Amino acid sequence: MSATMIKEFRLPDLGEGLTESEIVAWKVAVGDTVALNQIIAEVETAKAVVELPSPFAGVVAALHEQPGTVVEVGKPIVSFEVEGDDGGPAGSETAGGAGADAPAKREPNLVGYGAVLENSGRPSRRARSFAAPAVAVAAPAPVVEPVAPVVEPVASAPAVAEALPAAPVSAERPRSTPPVRKLAKDLGVDLAAVTGTGEHGLITRDDVRNFVGGGDLPVAPQDLAGVSTQAPAQGERETRTPIKGVRKFTAAAMISSAFTAPHVTEFLTVDVTPTMELLAKLKASRAFAGYKLTPLTIVAKAVLIALRNHPTLNTRWDEATQEIVQYNYVNLGIAAATPRGLTVPNIKDADRMSLLELSTALTELTDTARAGKTAPAELSGGTISITNIGVFGIDAGTPILNPGEAAILALGAVRKMPWEYQDEVALRQVMTLSLSFDHRLVDGEQGSRFLQDLGAILSDPGMALAMV
Repeated sequence: MSATMIKEFRLPDLGEGLTESEIVAWKVAVGDTVALNQIIAEVETAKAVVELPSPFAGVVAALHEQPGTVVEVGKPIVSFEVEGDDGGPAGSETAGGAGADAPAKREPNLVGYGAVLENSGRPSRRARSFAAPAVAVAAPAPVVEPVAPVVEPVASAPAVAEALPAAPVSAERPRSTPPVRKLAKDLGVDLAAVTGTGEHGLITRDDVRNFVGGGDLPVAPQDLAGVSTQAPAQGERETRTPIKGVRKFTAAAMISSAFTAPHVTEFLTVDVTPTMELLAKLKASRAFAGYKLTPLTIVAKAVLIALRNHPTLNTRWDEATQEIVQYNYVNLGIAAATPRGLTVPNIKDADRMSLLELSTALTELTDTARAGKTAPAELSGGTISITNIGVFGIDAGTPILNPGEAAILALGAVRKMPWEYQDEVALRQVMTLSLSFDHRLVDGEQGSRFLQDLGAILSDPGMALAMV
């Protein structure tokens, strides 16, 4: 006869030694029946939002953390009630991150979390090539709309209770969301004394306001990056937003880069009229029908070509070993402004791609980043980056290096300007290129020659034939 047992799922390390993640939303609630590998939660690491699959098939017995909570890797986040082996004693097991005891027998856990982030029926080129080793994965069950989690005592057979180790009983935390907790803190309200009127007893903003008799107290909503999206009410002199998630990681990375690598930035203004004319011809050709082509596509290809003669810009400084590491491949990073902040996903082995393949990869990368679905694996391993500030109408800037890279190129806006052309002044399309590089790795001459070659390709795309 089979017996039920409780299995804990501990927060796993979702990539490259990350120590914590924030629970963004639960896709299941207590009492829900889940299938193996069904998406049960969205969690935000320091780099990206990741959908978390269930390592067990069973019934959700308890949700140990609420949305908005930052959880350390290895801490239990959810418990499942599952069927045990016939004749076996009831008990508890764990699965997940560091600190979890390895059970003698357990269901397979899903590896390669990046692969589950794709929206299409098949993995993208990057997910297929660089996800963790494949495992048998059941088709994900329909996603359950997020419900405010309710942490309830586990209902199980007496035998299960006897097998579980005794644990101190603690009072249940009032159910609320981070903005509500902040409002309560600002108003000096103890949430334990507030009665929640939301679903499953969730405490809402109105509950807090009504508790203090201030139903008209303003609360500014926040966007996905945690930044207020509403002007503060009259009388509010400042607004405080917790620093966490992608913004916290980006800040730490930029500080490390700015104070570790000696930056040098050079500028070159180029007549890109021939490049824009080439772009128009490609868009009109049958070979590129259905492909998204932009100035960034052409510049990215030009960067890859120019790098062949200037490999020092595709290197990194290894402080631990006191070595300069030269990459014999190019993982091209593209800075992307997303609702959660700045990210720099990269295209793996971009130097091996044709212009058509590069166009497809850029489209996938930007669409995925804007949707907030970039996998952690796509945010690491870059070798050189491009940031397109021209889309904001900016002409030039001094971009900060992505940590571990030797160079980053900023593209300015393409503008029609009076320009010297064939000994006359003509109205031409002009762009400014801003190149920052690590002066430990790249000498001024090397950086200047790379920028010069890049400008030569963009001012006359036929020059690319001489560099291939």
